[in-house]
Amino acid sequence: MPHTPQNPRTFGELPPSAFPGERLGLPESGVRSVARVGRRITALVIDWALAVVLSVAFFAYDATATLVIFAIMQFIFIPTIGGSLGHRLCGMRLMPLTGGWVGLWRPAVRTVLLCVVVPALVWDSDQRGFHDKVAGTVLLRVR
Repeated sequence: MPHTPQNPRTFGELPPSAFPGERLGLPESGVRSVARVGRRITALVIDWALAVVLSVAFFAYDATATLVIFAIMQFIFIPTIGGSLGHRLCGMRLMPLTGGWVGLWRPAVRTVLLCVVVPALVWDSDQRGFHDKVAGTVLLRVR
């Protein structure tokens, strides 16, 4: 096969996408489009605030307890309700790229990487953080 822009050999040769989710076959906006930065950050703030409240109530605001509570909430709620409480309150759902149920390993991998923080700050043109790329997931709008 010849090497052309339509047939790139490496990821770096891919042309830029017109909008987040285009390469994934998702719509540009509305339901089932990639959740944008504002919703994602708002959801993260909500999840962290809930973890802080529980940490204050039960552990006198211990930093390690806060992080563990945050991780446990992610791991429990992603496979059971399709996202963290913050995701759901902000109208998002975490989905595997292949569709169907997210399972247990994806939330575990995603949560560990999210708690390291740095992977969540590294995004691709589809606005998927490294933690979502490794887990094979994408945050989609549901409303």
